[in-house]
Amino acid sequence: MTHQYPSLSPEQKQELATIAQRIVAPGKGILAADESTGTMAKRLQKINVENTEENRRYFRDLLFSVDPSISQHVGGVIFFHETLYQKSDKGVLFPKVVKDKGIVVGIKVDKGTAGLNGTDGETTTQGLDGLSERCAQYKKDGCDFAKWRCVLKIAHGCPSPLAIAENANVLARYASICQQNGLVPIVEPEILPDGDHDLQRCQYVTEKVLAAVYKALSDHHVYLEGTLLKPNMVTAGHSCPRKYTPQEVAMATVTALRRTVPAAVPGICFLSGGQSEEEASLNLNAMNQTPLHRPWKLTFSYGRALQASALAAWKGQPANKQAAQEAFFTRAKVVIETRDSFHTLESFMLQAFALLFKFFFFLIFHKSFRLTAWHPRASTSPQVRLTRLPASLSTPPATSTRSAWTALTALQQDQQAFCPTR
Repeated sequence: MTHQYPSLSPEQKQELATIAQRIVAPGKGILAADESTGTMAKRLQKINVENTEENRRYFRDLLFSVDPSISQHVGGVIFFHETLYQKSDKGVLFPKVVKDKGIVVGIKVDKGTAGLNGTDGETTTQGLDGLSERCAQYKKDGCDFAKWRCVLKIAHGCPSPLAIAENANVLARYASICQQNGLVPIVEPEILPDGDHDLQRCQYVTEKVLAAVYKALSDHHVYLEGTLLKPNMVTAGHSCPRKYTPQEVAMATVTALRRTVPAAVPGICFLSGGQSEEEASLNLNAMNQTPLHRPWKLTFSYGRALQASALAAWKGQPANKQAAQEAFFTRAKVVIETRDSFHTLESFMLQAFALLFKFFFFLIFHKSFRLTAWHPRASTSPQVRLTRLPASLSTPPATSTRSAWTALTALQQDQQAFCPTR
């Protein structure tokens, strides 16, 4: 059936899917270095550094010129418009500095929030006007993905159905425009952690918001394999009297995602949402440890949670540049190693279990075989006869126990050949 809307060509889809997979390749996440001038002012103020263009450039250069092996941990970097056209101390444009390390370049394309009339202080996000032209230019300037942030809050009567629907449709329109211009859209519907709501309330709201977002993406014919999701973790409000463990946060988050996010989405890159470096790392690690099936890659898209250590080490002093770079590199490495530690342990435990399984059954059946061989006429006795494999095992299992199953079947056949039952 011919589509009645401008669809992406197979080549466009392949390009988008490849870019998305590169960003969330195993062991990699995203560095969100797209802080606005106002946000950078707050960060620099904490270390008593003036918020000038040169100081902002210097700190970004500090991050981007770190050891090239950072590409083992960072798959993509999100730029702010100002940063995209700045140069390193060596006179090289930042996008080239990052690309030379094998890292994908992205750009923040929204223009901030604006009040949504008819709601209780809720917002929508601006920037759709002229977005197609800007995306085309950013693609020429070396960008391969984009990010757009919508914000919702949890309060009495909030988020309202109007705010959910409006922000979902804005995200979908943005995503469609990006894909038409060759950019992978990162869809970011952030639910603010402000307030005293508990974990269950946040999970409920997250599910409602994500369900609306993916309905809108479907309505706008967005190619999901060429997108990434950047959601909040499901956490209680900052003022909530109860504190939840990383395991509780992980179960609530993964459950909400399983109920709403299609398996076609390649990766989910969590924002830190004001969490400390340690909190963000522990929660992400716990999510990758949940026993629930996760069809997407779960990784990070951190700003403050990756940069805080480097910013504190730098203190605005050029002499501290190397120390700051080491702090940044270490933090990125720790986040990834913490995230992936479970997969290594899980693989080891599965292999150990398979070996124990084989050894256990070898002992049982080896003993039974010996008894039957020495007492052929007793082979009909239930005490010494090798028990046939149950019908449920008539088909080889698709797990690591396949080799054990094969060994047991061969052993049974050997016994029947030497000691046929009567």
